[in-house]
Amino acid sequence: MEQLYIIKIGGNIVDDEQLLLQFLDAFTQLEGNKILVHGGGKMATRLAETMGVKQQLIDGRRITDEATLEIVTMVYAGLLNKKIVAQLQGKAVNALGISGADGNLIKAHKRKKSNHLGESIDYGFVGDVDIVNTNLLKDLLQKDIIPVIAPITHDGAGQLLNTNADTIAQSLATSLSQLYKTVLIYSFEKSGVLLNVNDEASVIHTIDSGFYKDLKEKQLIFAGMIPKLDNAFEAIDKGVEKVIIGKAEDLQALINGNSGTTIIHGKG
Repeated sequence: MEQLYIIKIGGNIVDDEQLLLQFLDAFTQLEGNKILVHGGGKMATRLAETMGVKQQLIDGRRITDEATLEIVTMVYAGLLNKKIVAQLQGKAVNALGISGADGNLIKAHKRKKSNHLGESIDYGFVGDVDIVNTNLLKDLLQKDIIPVIAPITHDGAGQLLNTNADTIAQSLATSLSQLYKTVLIYSFEKSGVLLNVNDEASVIHTIDSGFYKDLKEKQLIFAGMIPKLDNAFEAIDKGVEKVIIGKAEDLQALINGNSGTTIIHGKG
């Protein structure tokens, strides 16, 4: 099998022009098959405020009403996506910006969730992934076209959905692991998973499922990192070769094992 790197960059990278440029330089130098998934950043929130569209969060997750869906689609699948594509084209990388709705890439369903009290929560037009069109991605990669994927999906019945970019990256990685030796990289502004969120030197270099469970029980993992790690372990369980978490601009060092946190198989 050929190697494939699926790399997700978070909103903090997208929001910082200098960090984004440093990451794209590193991404450009990475040889072989690669796919870039990007988050939304704060631009959608700023635009919503400008337009007078109130934003609501539950447990840190954005409620996506109809007006918010229009805003995130414009920002994520429009301006941000094309900005990244244009910068890659300027570096001689033939990138193609797409969302999950394009080419029937990612079909999803509207989320139905309950909170810890068992109460029903309506997240609005938030989607959870059902299926990935791996043939489309394979065709693009074979043509040396680099997909740049925005976190907007569709339900197959004409409805767009706002979907978490970490989850999209994990879904792509697990689906494509049947065709490629897949490495999933979550790259953001931190050096890796930290024991102390304020200390960049406190990187945990490797985490297996048993160690992760222990860290959570002792509340030693920053709450914002837990969904990312949950996605990482699910990817490993479903056939992804390796998951790495670390600083965006240190991409090659992450791949070489000289930086970041590597998620590995282990006892639960």
